[in-house]
Amino acid sequence: MRVTPLGLYCEPGDFFIDPVRAVDHAVVSHGHADHARPGHDALLATPETLAIMRSRFGAENAGRRPRPLPYGESVTRNGVTVTLRPAGHVLGSAQVVLDWRGSRVVVSGDYKRAADPTCAPFEPVRCDVFVTEATFALPVFHHPPAEHEIARLLKSLTVFPDRAHVVGAYALGKSQRIIKLLRQAGYEKPIFLHGALWNLCALYEELGIALGPLEPVPKGLKRGHPPILAGEIVLAPPSAEATPWARRMADPVTCAASGWMTVRQRARLRGVELPLIVSDHADWGELLATCAEVEAPEVWVTHGRDDALVHALGLRGVRGRALHLVGRDEDDEAAELPVAEEAAATEPAA
Repeated sequence: MRVTPLGLYCEPGDFFIDPVRAVDHAVVSHGHADHARPGHDALLATPETLAIMRSRFGAENAGRRPRPLPYGESVTRNGVTVTLRPAGHVLGSAQVVLDWRGSRVVVSGDYKRAADPTCAPFEPVRCDVFVTEATFALPVFHHPPAEHEIARLLKSLTVFPDRAHVVGAYALGKSQRIIKLLRQAGYEKPIFLHGALWNLCALYEELGIALGPLEPVPKGLKRGHPPILAGEIVLAPPSAEATPWARRMADPVTCAASGWMTVRQRARLRGVELPLIVSDHADWGELLATCAEVEAPEVWVTHGRDDALVHALGLRGVRGRALHLVGRDEDDEAAELPVAEEAAATEPAA
């Protein structure tokens, strides 16, 4: 395995994993835009990730020769056997397991260990080298159960029934997880969506993840129209919360669903009234537990707080290596595709 300007390269297999630009042979771990890029020739990914890439890039840009590989099945290229195992990050997210001449490398992509009703749970795979992220690799990051944060949101609805609750959540993975968690908590009312979230929610439904009644935020309101959606939950990209779009809501309670909401100063700087600590990444304890569970004597860290994780692993007798891969974002909100203006977003007619 070699680090190149294009990303992590498997030399004997002659393919890249999550390359930052279009290449001849790519394996893609999941559909977030800092891992899934358009324009590859031969492309290997789970069927769900390929569907997400087609939805986001168009079929013509989601691999000229796409090959779906379901979890647990394997293909071999130039003697390297590639198997995809669930990463628990978003729907279709995978760890890339590489076996060659008796050695095993696992490239985990982005992952979380908490239960998520919208995707398959992470499966630890014993290996010789484990390649991990380190987005939340500091002891301060301990993510509470997501159900606890959803209960806080529902309680706020009862305390402020005349206010719209606008939850900032990125389009792929987090939005659908929030919706599903609300349904599991007994919330049966329609949930209102910014247009930029509609297509991926519809795709999740097509792929078997039932989300319940969803409605678009009303459009085409004339100037002076009374504020809308009092007492309702509205999901939107985080970037939409500070736009005129949000000011149409009834005295909105600005919420944000992110692991970064652990940092109170970050929430204050963003003007978040109700921070919800809901993360699609492993926290500090889960990162260390996962590295122990896979029993790899060597751990490579792709991005995030690699210095802290490498140091902590060294104290446990594990060799750590920071890869400093380019093009990786520590925040999936930053890794999202640019949000188009709502007027240009695809959604059903109001």
